Amino acid sequence: MSSRTTSVFAIAGIAVLSIAAYAVYFDYKRRNDVEFRKKLKKEKKRVDKSIASSKASLPSSPDAVGVDELREALEQVKAEQVPISPEQKEAYFMTQVASGEQLSLQGPMFSLPAALAFYRALRVYPSPVELMVIYQKTVPEPIFKLVIELTNLDVKGRVEGYYLKFPPKSFGVKVETRQVGDGTKKTLVLTKGVKTGEAIYKEFPIVAALDSDIQEAGTHCSQCLRSVEPSMSISESESHALNTVYCSAACQSAAKSQYYSLLFTLERPLPQEIPSEPSTAEQLNERHKAQAQFANYLKNEMSGHAAPLLVAQFIARQVNVEMSKLISHTLSKTTTTDQADFTDADGGDYLLADHFERLRYVDVDLPKDGLKLLTAVLDSAMPGLDALATDERYATLLGKMVYNAYGVYYDDGRDNKPVTNNRPEDIERTRAPVGTSRQIGSAVYTVSSYLTHSCEPTARPSFDAGTSQLHLIATRNLKAGEELTVAYVDVTQHEGESVVDCRRRRRMELARGWKFACLCERCEREGKELGVSSEDKIKDQSKVEKSMARFEANEGPL
Repeated sequence: MSSRTTSVFAIAGIAVLSIAAYAVYFDYKRRNDVEFRKKLKKEKKRVDKSIASSKASLPSSPDAVGVDELREALEQVKAEQVPISPEQKEAYFMTQVASGEQLSLQGPMFSLPAALAFYRALRVYPSPVELMVIYQKTVPEPIFKLVIELTNLDVKGRVEGYYLKFPPKSFGVKVETRQVGDGTKKTLVLTKGVKTGEAIYKEFPIVAALDSDIQEAGTHCSQCLRSVEPSMSISESESHALNTVYCSAACQSAAKSQYYSLLFTLERPLPQEIPSEPSTAEQLNERHKAQAQFANYLKNEMSGHAAPLLVAQFIARQVNVEMSKLISHTLSKTTTTDQADFTDADGGDYLLADHFERLRYVDVDLPKDGLKLLTAVLDSAMPGLDALATDERYATLLGKMVYNAYGVYYDDGRDNKPVTNNRPEDIERTRAPVGTSRQIGSAVYTVSSYLTHSCEPTARPSFDAGTSQLHLIATRNLKAGEELTVAYVDVTQHEGESVVDCRRRRRMELARGWKFACLCERCEREGKELGVSSEDKIKDQSKVEKSMARFEANEGPL
């Protein structure tokens, strides 16, 4: 595949995510439906109708199609209703491919209609990258180039339009690019004034996990992180699983639909609406074994580190979203409960991948055996899912969890967290103004991930609801246009701690956890007063994914 094609789908973030359930259905039909290969002929009438319609909207020039003409054609295609059921998608795909093939034989005047037909087929195919490879080998070059341009325009529009729809206007904030040190960062900015102590917004996490000692104690809900009395909790029955308890049937149902069933049970990974062959006893045994090994790894070798579990939950949630697309009229996130979910965009059909690919991350060392054990769980649940966790992707997801996770704590936090034997640089840190040692769990949020650090923050996270729902509270009166910041670490000058020691402590924690030197007004002011303003600065080592960096540099998708 050419580098042009590869870059398109790297940016779109659909190289492997869309294959999760639809490909399983396609494979099932190929192996079990004897009429499958006859359906193409049955679609001839639809093909003829499609060709007749295409003749009414031919390009003005047979040799070249302008960007405006392509954009107008693309908008018309995007306005068309996409088939919903697997059967409808299958028929639609074959109709469009057949239409594209016939149109491509009718001369240059039909290049755009042919490209649009191939593009329509691409929209419903389970593995777009695979189909583009086929197109590159079989479709006439001028038409293939038009398909590429249509894809570029679609991707570019989605990327550029993202921050017009996210965060939701109801949150009273927007994302802006601002200068930070020698570089730039996406930051959250107020769109309306707020007063001291006022809640700016509230949001639920994408994923959340209890600290390992809290999880083992069974004192908090594994879904919402609420404290729960043992006599009132609902426990999971799997003997190999983590000591998972819930505060309610709603939380249990939400966890199962989002990630738990796929990762830690032998339940059918596909919805009932999607046919699949039942698992054999041997397959179920292998799945149970893989889950037990992964759970044991999380409990023992990864004790004190939430990132590997958060990554596993995130991947499972992506699979859940893709499956939901097959049985729902919308592309939005879905669960089997009415429980509030993570903050989505105001329309635009953006998915988890769209939100997460824009978040910053830091490079991390891959924990030994973690990826191998996770891919074994995924592959045993549904062959092919292991493609969701390549070495590079797994490392990036871990880095995003490490960089963006917040510490969930209640009141002033706890004081009974076990002391770790890890080196200071190996301790997993979260954005917790009371200190990571006082949290009960970790959570990652779509909106709050854009909050930058300051040792004199304009806001603070609060968990007043007694759950992982984050309430962002203003620490002073703020005007529209002001940047929102929080303290990633404990910035309080403790009793007996000098200004020098306090400054050194918080800057050391920031360097170890987020790999940057703080440039906030407090640090700069204290540095000048202490005569250390010329100290060496640690270059910010956080980054965005290369595909998004290209867009931010206005280079476009290619």
